[in-house]
Amino acid sequence: MDTTDSDRDTVRAGRRTVRIHRPDKVLFPADDLTKADVVGYYRQVAAAMLPQLRGRPLMLERLPEGLDGPHFMQKDTPDHYPDWIRRAEVAKEGGTVIHPVCDDKATLLFLADQACLTLHRWLSRAGRPHHPDRLVFDLDPPGADFEPVREAARAVVGLLDELGLPTALMTTGSRGLHVIVPLDGRGDFDTVRGFARDAAEVLAQRHPDRLTTAVRKKARGERLYLDVQRNGYAQTAVAPWSLRAKPGAPVAAPISHRQLDDPRLTARRWSLRDAAGVLEQARSKPWSEVPSRGRSLGPARKRLDKLR
Repeated sequence: MDTTDSDRDTVRAGRRTVRIHRPDKVLFPADDLTKADVVGYYRQVAAAMLPQLRGRPLMLERLPEGLDGPHFMQKDTPDHYPDWIRRAEVAKEGGTVIHPVCDDKATLLFLADQACLTLHRWLSRAGRPHHPDRLVFDLDPPGADFEPVREAARAVVGLLDELGLPTALMTTGSRGLHVIVPLDGRGDFDTVRGFARDAAEVLAQRHPDRLTTAVRKKARGERLYLDVQRNGYAQTAVAPWSLRAKPGAPVAAPISHRQLDDPRLTARRWSLRDAAGVLEQARSKPWSEVPSRGRSLGPARKRLDKLR
């Protein structure tokens, strides 16, 4: 059982004790949420979050002084990180980079102590970095209205269902939704991104007044952008159950397909301000109907080609 010392300076996670520095440091000033609140959140949500992180290189979004201070993205694992934190050395142009990998609760809490508010995960695993086992459609709305996001999600899910592919939905904690497809990891990034791009084009052709694949904002008008750019080597997507470094401390929360019709649903429906609500959502197991084994894109590719 995990325990926290009364002075909040240390947190016990399994066999390890993690030191918490400046637990009273306010990280979300508009909400008066401290590092202790962030650590406490990740401690509580770890059981749901860790299966979504294990084995994947991470990019860390760190704000050591909170939302009002410096904000930077960290890929390299510093030498001072404990040796029990797993590292993954992967290729980059002109060399390699050593990413942290979060395989256990102690690592998650250590990263929280480093004021890592948001964890962004690779779509592939450290052992096979060039072969993604996730495909992501990022639904980026043109404005503040969430209804176009719902409509786009229904359209994406509908097409993927036609193609025989399962889908998982997640609020981003920012503006839109992610539609995620679990894959078997056999295809490379070029294959997966090409499939995602072609599927997005079919959707844009079906709904030319509502959806677009135009990269330039000026070309989109009031249409929702179907973003598939995350489906590339070394690209990342926000991890399920991760906090976002935004006022209100919103959470990227998995949802069931039924919840897409909930009138209360927005991209920031769940937040650290209502941690109990986040935990209730986690306990509902919103992705329980998503197959545990990923699918091959081969049959879906053939079906997609017939639609183009």
